[in-house]
Amino acid sequence: MRAKTGTLRSVTVTDEDGNRLEGARKQQTWASDGRLAPDERYEVHVVATGPEGRRTERTSTFSTFEPKQVADYHIVYDDWTVGVAMPVSIQFEEPVAESYQDDIERAVSVKSTSDAEGAWGWLDDRQLMWRPRNYWEPGTRVSVNAPLTGYQTGPDSWIEDDATGSMTIGRRQLTTVDIDDHEMQVERDGETLESFPISSGRPGKETETRSGTKVVILKDKKMTMDSSTVGIDKGEKGYYKVDTKYNVRVTWTGEFLHSAPWSVDAQGSSNVSHGCVNLSPEHAKWFYEHTIAGDPVDFTGSDREFDPGEGIGVWQYSWQEWQQQSALG
Repeated sequence: MRAKTGTLRSVTVTDEDGNRLEGARKQQTWASDGRLAPDERYEVHVVATGPEGRRTERTSTFSTFEPKQVADYHIVYDDWTVGVAMPVSIQFEEPVAESYQDDIERAVSVKSTSDAEGAWGWLDDRQLMWRPRNYWEPGTRVSVNAPLTGYQTGPDSWIEDDATGSMTIGRRQLTTVDIDDHEMQVERDGETLESFPISSGRPGKETETRSGTKVVILKDKKMTMDSSTVGIDKGEKGYYKVDTKYNVRVTWTGEFLHSAPWSVDAQGSSNVSHGCVNLSPEHAKWFYEHTIAGDPVDFTGSDREFDPGEGIGVWQYSWQEWQQQSALG
C-alpha cells in the first residue's frame, strides 16, 4: 500500500484470527514480508501525517480470492525420534505441478545442530525431501520451516497455511539383509548386536524381495496382510490374507520384516515368502522392539531393484543423482 501525499507512520494488517501480518514501511510504501493467504479477510489500520503535519488514522478491510482447491500438506515425522537415514519430508496431499515445484523448494529450509550438508529433492510430485549427504550424526536436532501460505501447487490450487516441524536423530543402527545367504545382521554404533536366519521372497517377478537401501517407514505390532492391497485379489494366483505380528514396514508396496512361524524351517536355507523378510517369532519380536522409523535396512542378493518411489527411497540415489532431483536444476 502507498500514501499518495503525506507520510506513512505505521501500518498494521491482521487476519480474521487477529494474527498480525509482518511487513515493512519504506517512505510512502508498506509491503508485507510474505504472501497473503487465499480466502482470507484482512483488516488494515493505517496511521499517517499529512503535508501540514496533521495526524490521520484509517481502518479498512479487504479479502483475497477463494481458490477452487486448497492444497493440504504436512511435515512427516514431526516431533519423532528417528534413525540416521530419515530425510526431512514434506508430504502434499495432491500432486504439485512441475511448474510450481521450484518456488516451493526455494521457500522451505532446514537447519540442524550438526550443520549437515544436504539437499532438497522431489521423490515424486507429492514428496519433497531434504536428504543429508551422508547419514545423520546421532543426537542431531533437525528443524524444518515451510512458510508456504499463498503458494500455488497447481493452476487452481493454493496453500493456506505455514508449517514447521522438527525431529531428533537417535542412535546409529544399520541392518543388512543378505537374500542369497538367508541371513540378517543388525549393527549398532559399530557393534554387531544380532544375526538372524531369514527367509525372503521366493524367486519370481512379483514375489522376489527387492535389493537396495530401504528405510523403516513405521511399525505395526499386529496387522492383517491382504494381497488385495497390492493388486492381487481373492481368487487370483498368489492371493493371501494372513494375520502377522511384529511388522516393520520398509516399502509402501508391501515389504515388511515380520514374524512368520509357518516358515521357520525355511529360514536360513531358502526363500519362500511373498516378498517380505520372514523371521521366527522370537527374532521378529527382538527386531521390532529394537528398531525405529528411519533406520536403514540394506538388502543385497536380488536382481529385482528397489524403486525409490516404493518407499523412503532417497538412499537409492548417489549424492550427485540426488542433487538432480531438485526442481532448481
